Amino acid sequence: MPIKKRLEILSLGDELLLGLRDNAHLSYLGKELARKGLYIARDQEIRDNAEEIQKYFLDAWQRADIVITTGGLGPTADDLTREAIAEALGLKLVSDPDAVASIHSRLADMGRKATEVHLRQAMIPEGAEILPNHNGTAPGVWLEKDGKILIMMPGPGNEMRPMFIEQVLPRLEARDIALINEAYLQLRTCGIPESELEPMLLPLLEPYGQRLKVGYSTNMGIVDLRIGATDDSLSWNDIENLGESCREVLGADFVAYGDSSIAEVVVAHLRSIEKTISVAESCTGGLLSSAFADIPGASKVFRGGIVCYNNEVKQELLDVPMDILEMHGAVSAETAVALAAGVQERLDSDYAISVTGYAGPDNGGPDTAPIGTIYIGYASPAGVWSRKVFLAGNRRHVRERAVIVALDWIRRKLKKYDSLVSAPSQSENVD
Repeated sequence: MPIKKRLEILSLGDELLLGLRDNAHLSYLGKELARKGLYIARDQEIRDNAEEIQKYFLDAWQRADIVITTGGLGPTADDLTREAIAEALGLKLVSDPDAVASIHSRLADMGRKATEVHLRQAMIPEGAEILPNHNGTAPGVWLEKDGKILIMMPGPGNEMRPMFIEQVLPRLEARDIALINEAYLQLRTCGIPESELEPMLLPLLEPYGQRLKVGYSTNMGIVDLRIGATDDSLSWNDIENLGESCREVLGADFVAYGDSSIAEVVVAHLRSIEKTISVAESCTGGLLSSAFADIPGASKVFRGGIVCYNNEVKQELLDVPMDILEMHGAVSAETAVALAAGVQERLDSDYAISVTGYAGPDNGGPDTAPIGTIYIGYASPAGVWSRKVFLAGNRRHVRERAVIVALDWIRRKLKKYDSLVSAPSQSENVD
């Protein structure tokens, strides 16, 4: 078991407190640290003000064994983290030659020359080590002092995250502070609410009593189950065997182990059977296509997507008959089927999926279905189906949830194989 340490985070930046940027670092670090058996005791968001940085840092330094800061290491006047914390610790700032060389090299590659302003980033507290930044000019800082550890990382996510994974975690593992293996096993589910998931799995989990730590997390219809040992009486093999038992009980509601998105699962399945997919979407406005395009290697299976908001576009690009649009409306099972079949043919894919609906804030009129009514179309070599769901929430929530429901439906279809799937004939409400 790792050495138990209290860990606190200081998130630096006026933009966080002005609401200009979400604190994505907290959710990222919280998840990655928890995977390794480390839990954040406190996070504080702090303005770019030297006095406040010093005050909150010293408070955290007194309480915690490990303090992580994000942000404020850049070259501009509001990047004050390095200077403020060095002064708070009574340490001089010294120029690190490796950091200087790295800044010169990176800027030269960009056709620029390093100035005195840029080289400020090479100044680190005396006695500290740099954490090389392979994605930017501001190095991170690792300092061990008074039996405590200070870790300073840059604010941009594309710089902070690789630095954390490639450099910070290995150091914590080497000091037996973080686990080398995973602290818990995560099972991702979809299509079953948390209120039903827990009692379904309780007969499997309850016999372990206090030896087992169980957690649930719900987001946009996806429920993650985390199981881990609280002591050495359960091995990782025991946890994996329990996970397999849970997977068998979950059946089609089980998506994957870990953090794989539903789109990643669909892409992996299509790659394994060497088939392709295309997308037609109206109310989701490109979100469904983006879910596929975000995945490296998706081009092997994702033929493309057509966003057809306007009825004329539905006709011209996907050959949706005007009779269907006039008789049934753009938001209907018939239109969803026509969209899926149309994009399947137009983009020459094996499978296709479509989404049309009322995302809000207005529906189509007094005689139409309410906001949150979504129709999904699915086309395969075996035929074409449609599904109706109702999704409560604001416009953004409905659109994002519609993508998840559509992806989960095709995941289930692919898992059962087309020949074994019967077409749903009634509406379904998805909570």
